[in-house]
Amino acid sequence: MSAPGPTTVDDGGVYRERDLWICLAMRFLTEAASLAQSVAIGWTVYARSKTPLALGLVGLVQFIPMMLLVLPAGEICDRLRPRGVLAAALAVQALCAGGFLMVARGAPLPLWPVYPVLMLSGAARACAEPAGQALLPLLVSPERLPRAIAWSSSLWQAAVVAGPAFGGLAFAAGATGAYGMCCAAFLAAALGVVTVSGRRVAATDTPALVDRIARVVAGLRYVRSQPVLLGAISLDLVAVLLGGATALMPIYARDILHAGPIGLGLLRSAPAVGGCATALYQVRHPPERAAGNKLFAAVAAFGLSTVVFALSTSLLASIAALIVVGAADMVSVNIRSALVQLATPDALRGRVSAVSMLFINTSSELGAFESGLLAALIGTMPAVATGGVAALIAAGLWMRLFPALRRADRLTLP
Repeated sequence: MSAPGPTTVDDGGVYRERDLWICLAMRFLTEAASLAQSVAIGWTVYARSKTPLALGLVGLVQFIPMMLLVLPAGEICDRLRPRGVLAAALAVQALCAGGFLMVARGAPLPLWPVYPVLMLSGAARACAEPAGQALLPLLVSPERLPRAIAWSSSLWQAAVVAGPAFGGLAFAAGATGAYGMCCAAFLAAALGVVTVSGRRVAATDTPALVDRIARVVAGLRYVRSQPVLLGAISLDLVAVLLGGATALMPIYARDILHAGPIGLGLLRSAPAVGGCATALYQVRHPPERAAGNKLFAAVAAFGLSTVVFALSTSLLASIAALIVVGAADMVSVNIRSALVQLATPDALRGRVSAVSMLFINTSSELGAFESGLLAALIGTMPAVATGGVAALIAAGLWMRLFPALRRADRLTLP
């Protein structure tokens, strides 16, 4: 028997304005710190190893805990207070940043200690993401929630642009300083989360394991039964898995473009610049018609611009290509997200969203491993170019495999 839904407990506390701003500041700090740390880790790993396979392993060891924990973490947040889960996860991320700091300071130390710390960091991220999403609605009144979400999304976009650039700049000044600032940011965010109050959600009975598994499987079965949803989610998964070039950017910045860690930060920020610009444009000009064809065109543009980046030996041309990559990816993400939300009944919306999050959020880490492994076998530039071509092929193949997705017009099932 499944457990009853959670009920809200009014503990007499009112919504406090500062709680919202603490939450928003926490979101900016954690996202910026995560991306800055990612730049620093990429440079550290490649500088020590000189092999793209080591960069691929960075993605693999983060993929495993995220794949295993993201769905259970969502259920834990439903049964426990999201604030406690989020604070604990951020404290673990601060601990991991401290571990990276120790590795960076000990030059004689081998590289392998980075990987277990990365795995622990991936587990913390798997818990922090659903907890952060669940916390915001508890801090503001229902009528203010849409504006709070808009603020949260805007700050997240700003962090995606600023985080990598700041990480490259900080790392150029010193590895220990870069990791130390990331550690301080995570710790400050954890302490900030502890200070917020908001509404409390009563704990619910823990359903039997078989019931929890059945509920998860129901979401998977629904996605499989809907060609539009299955096509959109799987196309995005395959494109990111095969066409992602993020993991190999340290090689481009160090050996191909000779741009140093500051250049690496600029390369990592470039897709976010394109994504932000596209998101702002689509607020006023959403893809109201021919959504399916626009989705395929976006994936094709993603693949083509990835090929341009792969073959470029100019920093400016590479940045321009990555801006297009980010813009095309944003179009794809927006259309896919709308399809998932509009084509899913309310009773399954949470589980279908979790399925989408599981596949899409973990594809970047698994794609990093694929990119590193392929680059170790055939070289960096051929590996990235092959990924871009694969994304182009996937767009054409999915048009034939999922004609219902191609015919999707107004972001509704045909």
